[in-house]
Amino acid sequence: MNGCDLVVRSRRVVLPDGPRPAAVCVRGGRIVAIEEYDAVGGHDLGDVALLPGLVDTHVHVNEPGRTEWEGFASATRAALAGGVTTIVDMPLNSLPPTVNLDALAVKRVAATGQIHVDVGFWGGAVPGNAPDLPRLHAVGVFGFKAFLIDSGVPEFPPLDAAGLAAALDAVDALFVVHAEDPTEVTAPPTSRRYADFLASRPPAAERRAVGTVLDVARRTGGRVHILHLSAADALPLLARARAAGARVSAETCPHYLTLAADEVPDGATEFKCCPPIRGSDNRERLWAALAAGLVGCVVSDHSPCPAALKCGDTGDFAAAWGGIASVQLGLPVVWTAARRRGHPLADVVRWMATSPAALVGLRRKGRIAVGCDADLVAFDPDAPFTVDPAALHHRHPVTPYAGQVLTGVVRATWLRGMPVTPGGPPRGRLLDRRDE
Repeated sequence: MNGCDLVVRSRRVVLPDGPRPAAVCVRGGRIVAIEEYDAVGGHDLGDVALLPGLVDTHVHVNEPGRTEWEGFASATRAALAGGVTTIVDMPLNSLPPTVNLDALAVKRVAATGQIHVDVGFWGGAVPGNAPDLPRLHAVGVFGFKAFLIDSGVPEFPPLDAAGLAAALDAVDALFVVHAEDPTEVTAPPTSRRYADFLASRPPAAERRAVGTVLDVARRTGGRVHILHLSAADALPLLARARAAGARVSAETCPHYLTLAADEVPDGATEFKCCPPIRGSDNRERLWAALAAGLVGCVVSDHSPCPAALKCGDTGDFAAAWGGIASVQLGLPVVWTAARRRGHPLADVVRWMATSPAALVGLRRKGRIAVGCDADLVAFDPDAPFTVDPAALHHRHPVTPYAGQVLTGVVRATWLRGMPVTPGGPPRGRLLDRRDE
């Protein structure tokens, strides 16, 4: 097509109205036309699918301050390798956490020149910083993260119900909440048995905390999003709140959709996360909630740490850091499980690209449509591979998926129309809510 910088053709372009053969035409980093497959020449993928770049709104980069855990360069290389072209970075576990303007400035400086995908930022809501929230929102953060339970790091303390209400009253913004109630959680015993850790964080902890968040949202009229929903027991509360008109949404993660508590070996602390991976019946209820639209997003909660903090030498679930690093593997992990349940690739695109982009107001991300950024992924949905930790790009290649045979391989990626690879120069941009 005359005047285009790039044309990518595929017989399986996943468009907002469904997959079909098409040619995507790009100029100046944006999609300017979608033509019939045979109408123009260009880079021909054949039967390899063309997807919009995934949008992962739940990534812990940890830089600055805990860069030995993860950093912008390594995290965004891993994202790019997995077909993720946009991430939104959580306000912890970096030092300082992103709870005021000075900390946000430090975070932006740390990211500049290192990022292989586009990166936005969440602010943090902690006790005493309600006056900072409007200022952070005004300079472009996409919303605010809050905990109702100990976050695991002392510099990011939790809010109680009154503190959450004060934060929601301070600014009309999206609040994303780690919802576990501390009164329902017990200290796990020193143990190599996953069941002992699981018992310390029962479904009641999530159900009660989700109820608290929904009650605060009802009283304040605020917009809330439940992070990394693990316990399906909380789903009826979400359904009732939504039916009553509450501004509430929810996400879950690849590990909750594909792993199961009864399959975790003794001492396998790479499976530890908070809230925990639960049983297979619970897992299937999460899939049903996705299919029904009650849970709208699937995001990684990428939360790596040095291997020593995972306590792999002792296998002690009580002492191990709780986090799973999966930003590179989320797409094939979810697709492998989704196709087994009869879901088409378009569903995975909706859960992992379109809905997360819409959640945070990234209007030009997550879709292959005229006017959108030309963030494109060539994805071979039928190609199998075995997960090799040595092939992972995040800083510490610890993963519960090691050795699994998955289906779906990223063959090529374009960021705003530019071909990009994890080994190439960093071409990502910092995103600002005000520009969207």
